[in-house]
Amino acid sequence: MTTKLKVKKLFEDAKLPTREHATDSGADVYVYQFEKLFPLQEDENVKIGQKEDLVLKPMERVLIHTGISVTVGQGYEVQVRPRSGNALKRGLSVLNTPGTIDESYRGIVGVIIINLSSQKQTIKVGEKIAQLVVCPVSYAEIVEVDDLDKTERNEKGFGSTGN
Repeated sequence: MTTKLKVKKLFEDAKLPTREHATDSGADVYVYQFEKLFPLQEDENVKIGQKEDLVLKPMERVLIHTGISVTVGQGYEVQVRPRSGNALKRGLSVLNTPGTIDESYRGIVGVIIINLSSQKQTIKVGEKIAQLVVCPVSYAEIVEVDDLDKTERNEKGFGSTGN
């Protein structure tokens, strides 16, 4: 099953997503600029909205703009996922993983990155920061019911299976 991921560069110097290998499911996206840093900083050295490298302290998060917008056909979504190398080597992750880009969204692709390490991490403009994966979507009709079918597990939740 194939579809096209249509990509629009919103800035002439923005980078298009790339795959290292033709059969990779994810296409890497790149840092274009930084939008918002949380917790909000009053540090005069932090220039959010500028295309300059950013030092992300432990447990800080930042909204990164990729400089592109994307769309796929109906029946698909684009998921924004962490890059395994950033997670393992630097402790950086996509905070709302996977982020979802709905088929109807046409705005800039943003990536929320969090520094889960105990060290400051420098994020450079132009570096690979996340990956986009196109996934099929099932549309479920929402139906209100008075009760749900009973199962052996029923309402047993977190930790109910042992580990």
